[in-house]
Amino acid sequence: MSQQHRDLIERDRKVTFHASTHLRDFAHGDAPGRVITGGKGIHIVDKDGREFIDGFAGLYCVNIGYGRTEVAEAIYQQALELSYYHTYVGHSNEPQIALSEKIIELAGPGMSKVYYGLGGSDANETQLKIVRYYNNVLGRPQKKKVISRQRGYHGSGLATGSLTGLKAFHDQFDLPLAGILHTEAPYYYHRAAEQEGMSEREFSQYCAKKLEEMILAEGPDTVAAFIGEPVLGTGGIVPPPEGYWEAIQVVLAKYDVLLIADEVVCGFGRIGADFGSHFYGIKPDLITVAKGLTSAYQPLSGVIVGERVWNVLEQGTGQYGPIGHGWTYSGHALGCAAALANLAIIEREGLTQNAAETGAYLQQQMQAAFGDHPIVGNVRGVGMLAALEFSVDPARRKHFDAAHKVGARIAAAALDEDLIARAMPQGDILGFAPPLIATRAEVDEIVARAERAVNKVTDQLVREGVIKASMSVS
Repeated sequence: MSQQHRDLIERDRKVTFHASTHLRDFAHGDAPGRVITGGKGIHIVDKDGREFIDGFAGLYCVNIGYGRTEVAEAIYQQALELSYYHTYVGHSNEPQIALSEKIIELAGPGMSKVYYGLGGSDANETQLKIVRYYNNVLGRPQKKKVISRQRGYHGSGLATGSLTGLKAFHDQFDLPLAGILHTEAPYYYHRAAEQEGMSEREFSQYCAKKLEEMILAEGPDTVAAFIGEPVLGTGGIVPPPEGYWEAIQVVLAKYDVLLIADEVVCGFGRIGADFGSHFYGIKPDLITVAKGLTSAYQPLSGVIVGERVWNVLEQGTGQYGPIGHGWTYSGHALGCAAALANLAIIEREGLTQNAAETGAYLQQQMQAAFGDHPIVGNVRGVGMLAALEFSVDPARRKHFDAAHKVGARIAAAALDEDLIARAMPQGDILGFAPPLIATRAEVDEIVARAERAVNKVTDQLVREGVIKASMSVS
């Protein structure tokens, strides 16, 4: 690393509070840093000019890849005309109007309006407020509880961090808050359902049964909404088992529970459909979008409100006056301009179709490389989402001791191969979410680098006596 790069990192250590970072180790120089200076296509470049394949598209968000000057130009042109004006009390801007029309068109029948924020966390805060307001207007003040899922990810705030079903987002923060509950995750492999003799459909019915039991235990008149990602994201990149969303929606309809589809990761093409809801036959009342909406070229999120809910919101303001909710930057003109340019690229270049077709190739190549690997217990994914889950004994689905940090070590080994893949929380899982522009040749390179990284750590584990010598791949 060059002296100039080291100097920048040292300046950073002194002044910046980084997300999801070991604060003490980073501040005192015991954890690495890196300054990113540019990117093109599926690659990013650091201050020293070292180039990496970004196999995770930032945080599943840079769907159109890096260096798209047409998006930068759209932001620049909008800034010349109008960089900002608030959208309170009926004020608007032209990009916001055009974007809302486009989102409603993509979302399909039953969706009515879009409310904007900056990220998925604030969008899900808006969802929680809408749910409360909705039931207050309907004269059901006790119907306020929201059911999320274990291992779900819905944000990092107090309320949205409560919706998130991961320990790191709860421990030491006194979360979850009261009124937010967590039901069974649709994690067929992790639950070892096959060992219990369950098919995928039977496991889906089991998940629906556990949800219904929770609703009945809490009292259906107290349960307002259920929130779920079409595909579990940060909780392990887990596609739902067969029949899952069909079974869940039967229960929600039975007890008049609103369905919030958190499409922050799946929305705008990632799994080969405009929305994960379309892919899995989900009919939500509310949809949360962010990430792929702008491919992260500007911060922007949205809450898509279905007609059923919108009609009640209108009724409420008829009774109570203007709704008491707003963000300063809601409908920001630059974010909306970026989103319009981004969605135009996705449509023009057929990136949703590429996510379906090249994504199927990604799944095939991952299975070919790792399906019989001695420390890989599960290869899974859909579209441009994939994950490897590591096991000390794949035949028995036995997990590694957390002290060995296998997932993190493999992510580090991948970085040595100039590949960014993500060590997922609560397990030894390596996640992939490449930009939707990735080609088959680029998929081959991602898989080859990942295979070298997994093999390197496998041989280390053999030398350390963690796994048998017969599992060596050298």
